[in-house]
Amino acid sequence: MGTYTASGNSLLAALRTDFKTPIGSTPYRFVYGKSCHLPLELEHKAYWALKHANFNLKTAGDHRKLQLNELHELRDQAYENSLIYKERTKTLHNSKIKNRIFNVGDQVLLFNSRLNIFSGKLKTCWSGPFTITEVYPYGTAKLAHAEGSNFKVSCHRQKHYYGGDVPPMVIPDLQTFPKDQ
Repeated sequence: MGTYTASGNSLLAALRTDFKTPIGSTPYRFVYGKSCHLPLELEHKAYWALKHANFNLKTAGDHRKLQLNELHELRDQAYENSLIYKERTKTLHNSKIKNRIFNVGDQVLLFNSRLNIFSGKLKTCWSGPFTITEVYPYGTAKLAHAEGSNFKVSCHRQKHYYGGDVPPMVIPDLQTFPKDQ
């Protein structure tokens, strides 16, 4: 608790004033319409504020409308920046996805997406191998097991199987070593 109170103010100031990529500015600028300058000392100058205050209502209203228009422009700019950021992250994500093409006769493994509460860390989530007997449009395939069961499944739950034995589900017993005397 002591470390947080010592660095809490600087942490909050960093969160408010750091540049955020999705909106293209700092949250402080987004809320208040100007960049944040953290003061070292804050003095209350009432006479100075009264002297610079504008008591003409028409000019003050025009100035306020100008500030509101600037705020709307700032929000529009932040919205455009967030769209650009989302598009960039979407293209990056799509470039990392492998294009899986399944054909009839391919051997595949099927991902078991059921919730197992105590499945174990080292147990595999893939079952199979299965053989694709029919490919449907929009990413669906009909699988056949060696035992004879046929069913349809989404291709998002499949991956290619390139032979070899499927690892057994049983984890071998570990031997304990005797202690040094």
